Amino acid sequence: MNKLLTLLVLFVGFQASAQELNKKKQDTFRNKEIMINNCTRESVCNFPEFKTMYDTMYDSYAPDATVLSALKPLMEDVKITIVMGTWCGDSKLQVPHFYKITDLLGITEKDMTLICVDGEKKAENGLIDNMNIERVPTFIFLKDGKELGRIVESPKDTLEKDALDLLSKK
Repeated sequence: MNKLLTLLVLFVGFQASAQELNKKKQDTFRNKEIMINNCTRESVCNFPEFKTMYDTMYDSYAPDATVLSALKPLMEDVKITIVMGTWCGDSKLQVPHFYKITDLLGITEKDMTLICVDGEKKAENGLIDNMNIERVPTFIFLKDGKELGRIVESPKDTLEKDALDLLSKK
């Protein structure tokens, strides 16, 4: 009986602490509905606040093919974390461009983590507390659990060129 009670308490605790995927909430800082925490690309790209600009920015972006061919082998075993805001103008511009690049490189959603934050650049339950997020979007490149580098808010040159420069140094 004690083991059953312990298992039940652990199960309930786990369920309470689990993040709700694709969560929407009213952001009092921005006074609008946003997405928060772990999200899927599909849910963010179809979120009304984000969709119109996403479609336009994705379709119009033409990444440099030469840079992409140099970048592709460097992306092997690299994981990417994207921290963004569905309310954020820079996220609405850069995230579609970034997804265009990852699509052309054949990078799948299993190698990427997408985290949405509120207007104060916070997620719930400490999800990004140790990531030092000051601006969004932030694209974090990781290999073997170690950060290789990041692109914050806007690229210095282009997203693909900045990624190539960052990964070439490693």
